[in-house]
Amino acid sequence: MLIGVPKEIKNHEYRVGLTPSSVRELTLRKHQVLVQKNAGSAIGLTDEQYAAAGATLVDSAKEIFERADMIVKVKEPQLNECAMLKKGQILYTYLHLAPDPEQTKALIASGAVCIAYETITGAGGGLPLLAPMSEVAGRMAIQAGAAHLEKSKGGMGLLLGGVPGVAPGHVVIIGAGVVGTNALQMAVGAGARVTVLDKSIDRLRQLDLVYGNRIVTAFSNAHAIEEAVLSADLVVGGVLVPGAEAPKLVSRDLISRMKLGAVVVDVAIDQGGCFETSHATTHAEPTFVVDGVIHYCVANMPGAVARTSTFALNNATIGHAIALADKGWKKAVRDDAHLLNGLNVCLGKVTYEAVAKALGYEYVPADSLLG
Repeated sequence: MLIGVPKEIKNHEYRVGLTPSSVRELTLRKHQVLVQKNAGSAIGLTDEQYAAAGATLVDSAKEIFERADMIVKVKEPQLNECAMLKKGQILYTYLHLAPDPEQTKALIASGAVCIAYETITGAGGGLPLLAPMSEVAGRMAIQAGAAHLEKSKGGMGLLLGGVPGVAPGHVVIIGAGVVGTNALQMAVGAGARVTVLDKSIDRLRQLDLVYGNRIVTAFSNAHAIEEAVLSADLVVGGVLVPGAEAPKLVSRDLISRMKLGAVVVDVAIDQGGCFETSHATTHAEPTFVVDGVIHYCVANMPGAVARTSTFALNNATIGHAIALADKGWKKAVRDDAHLLNGLNVCLGKVTYEAVAKALGYEYVPADSLLG
């Protein structure tokens, strides 16, 4: 198979779909790989390294989209990239379609086979291709939140961990999944006072066994969220409904009653965000203010630590990339129900139920398109 890796073009996005070592895994299996020049140069992955791994370097993304059987990316294709996709071409990347009707419409029109990292499942019922970026984003959420609590960044002027004689800041984490757990580790390590909310009593019990009286766990409901958020200095939103738009758990009214200079970090923004006041931002302009509350809603947070993120992501994605290249997409998804769950749009049809429901499309089960 001929596999193409274009350079990412989203704002301040420096990750790359395949590392040189991933390219080598594919070329050793007799596949051809096209890599756009300088695709990884910003994070120290040079054209010379790609060439040594067996890639063919090309000047433009247009050539990659014209020639490749499969496109491997990191972020969702921008509209000009969607326009270059061809019928039957495999697109293997993050998509986050539920809150993005324009991208969904463009992918349907392309007729491409669009496989989303974030809905591919794992043997344990998790989302193994989303997990590494959720780990990064969860840890970054505390870094970003702590920085924006500084007065020079618009915050209330609070040191998250406090000092002897001065109380630490209060961090509230909504959702105790991968994002929440990694945010929790960082917040506890920073010396903050931490409250974590989740609907899974089993998950809260696990965290309580690990952290004991260093944290407060609370069952997530409207009252508990309101009580925690109103006392918070930093709120991290890390809820996830796989493939679907994130639930709005913090209302505009509740935001308006928070402390002046408090910070909210919406890690769920890729799926529309879990704060009613959220809208996507970029690393160039990461924050905005609503009712005196700083909102950090960067849709590609792991892009800020692009080298770490690229290697972590490739560790998770290369196995399925090899299967798709070796077998073709139909046999690959027939053989692996977890990979089948990644098929969001296929040959002009919406094949992921949560996306179809969110955007008002007819849901066509992927099985029906396998022939």
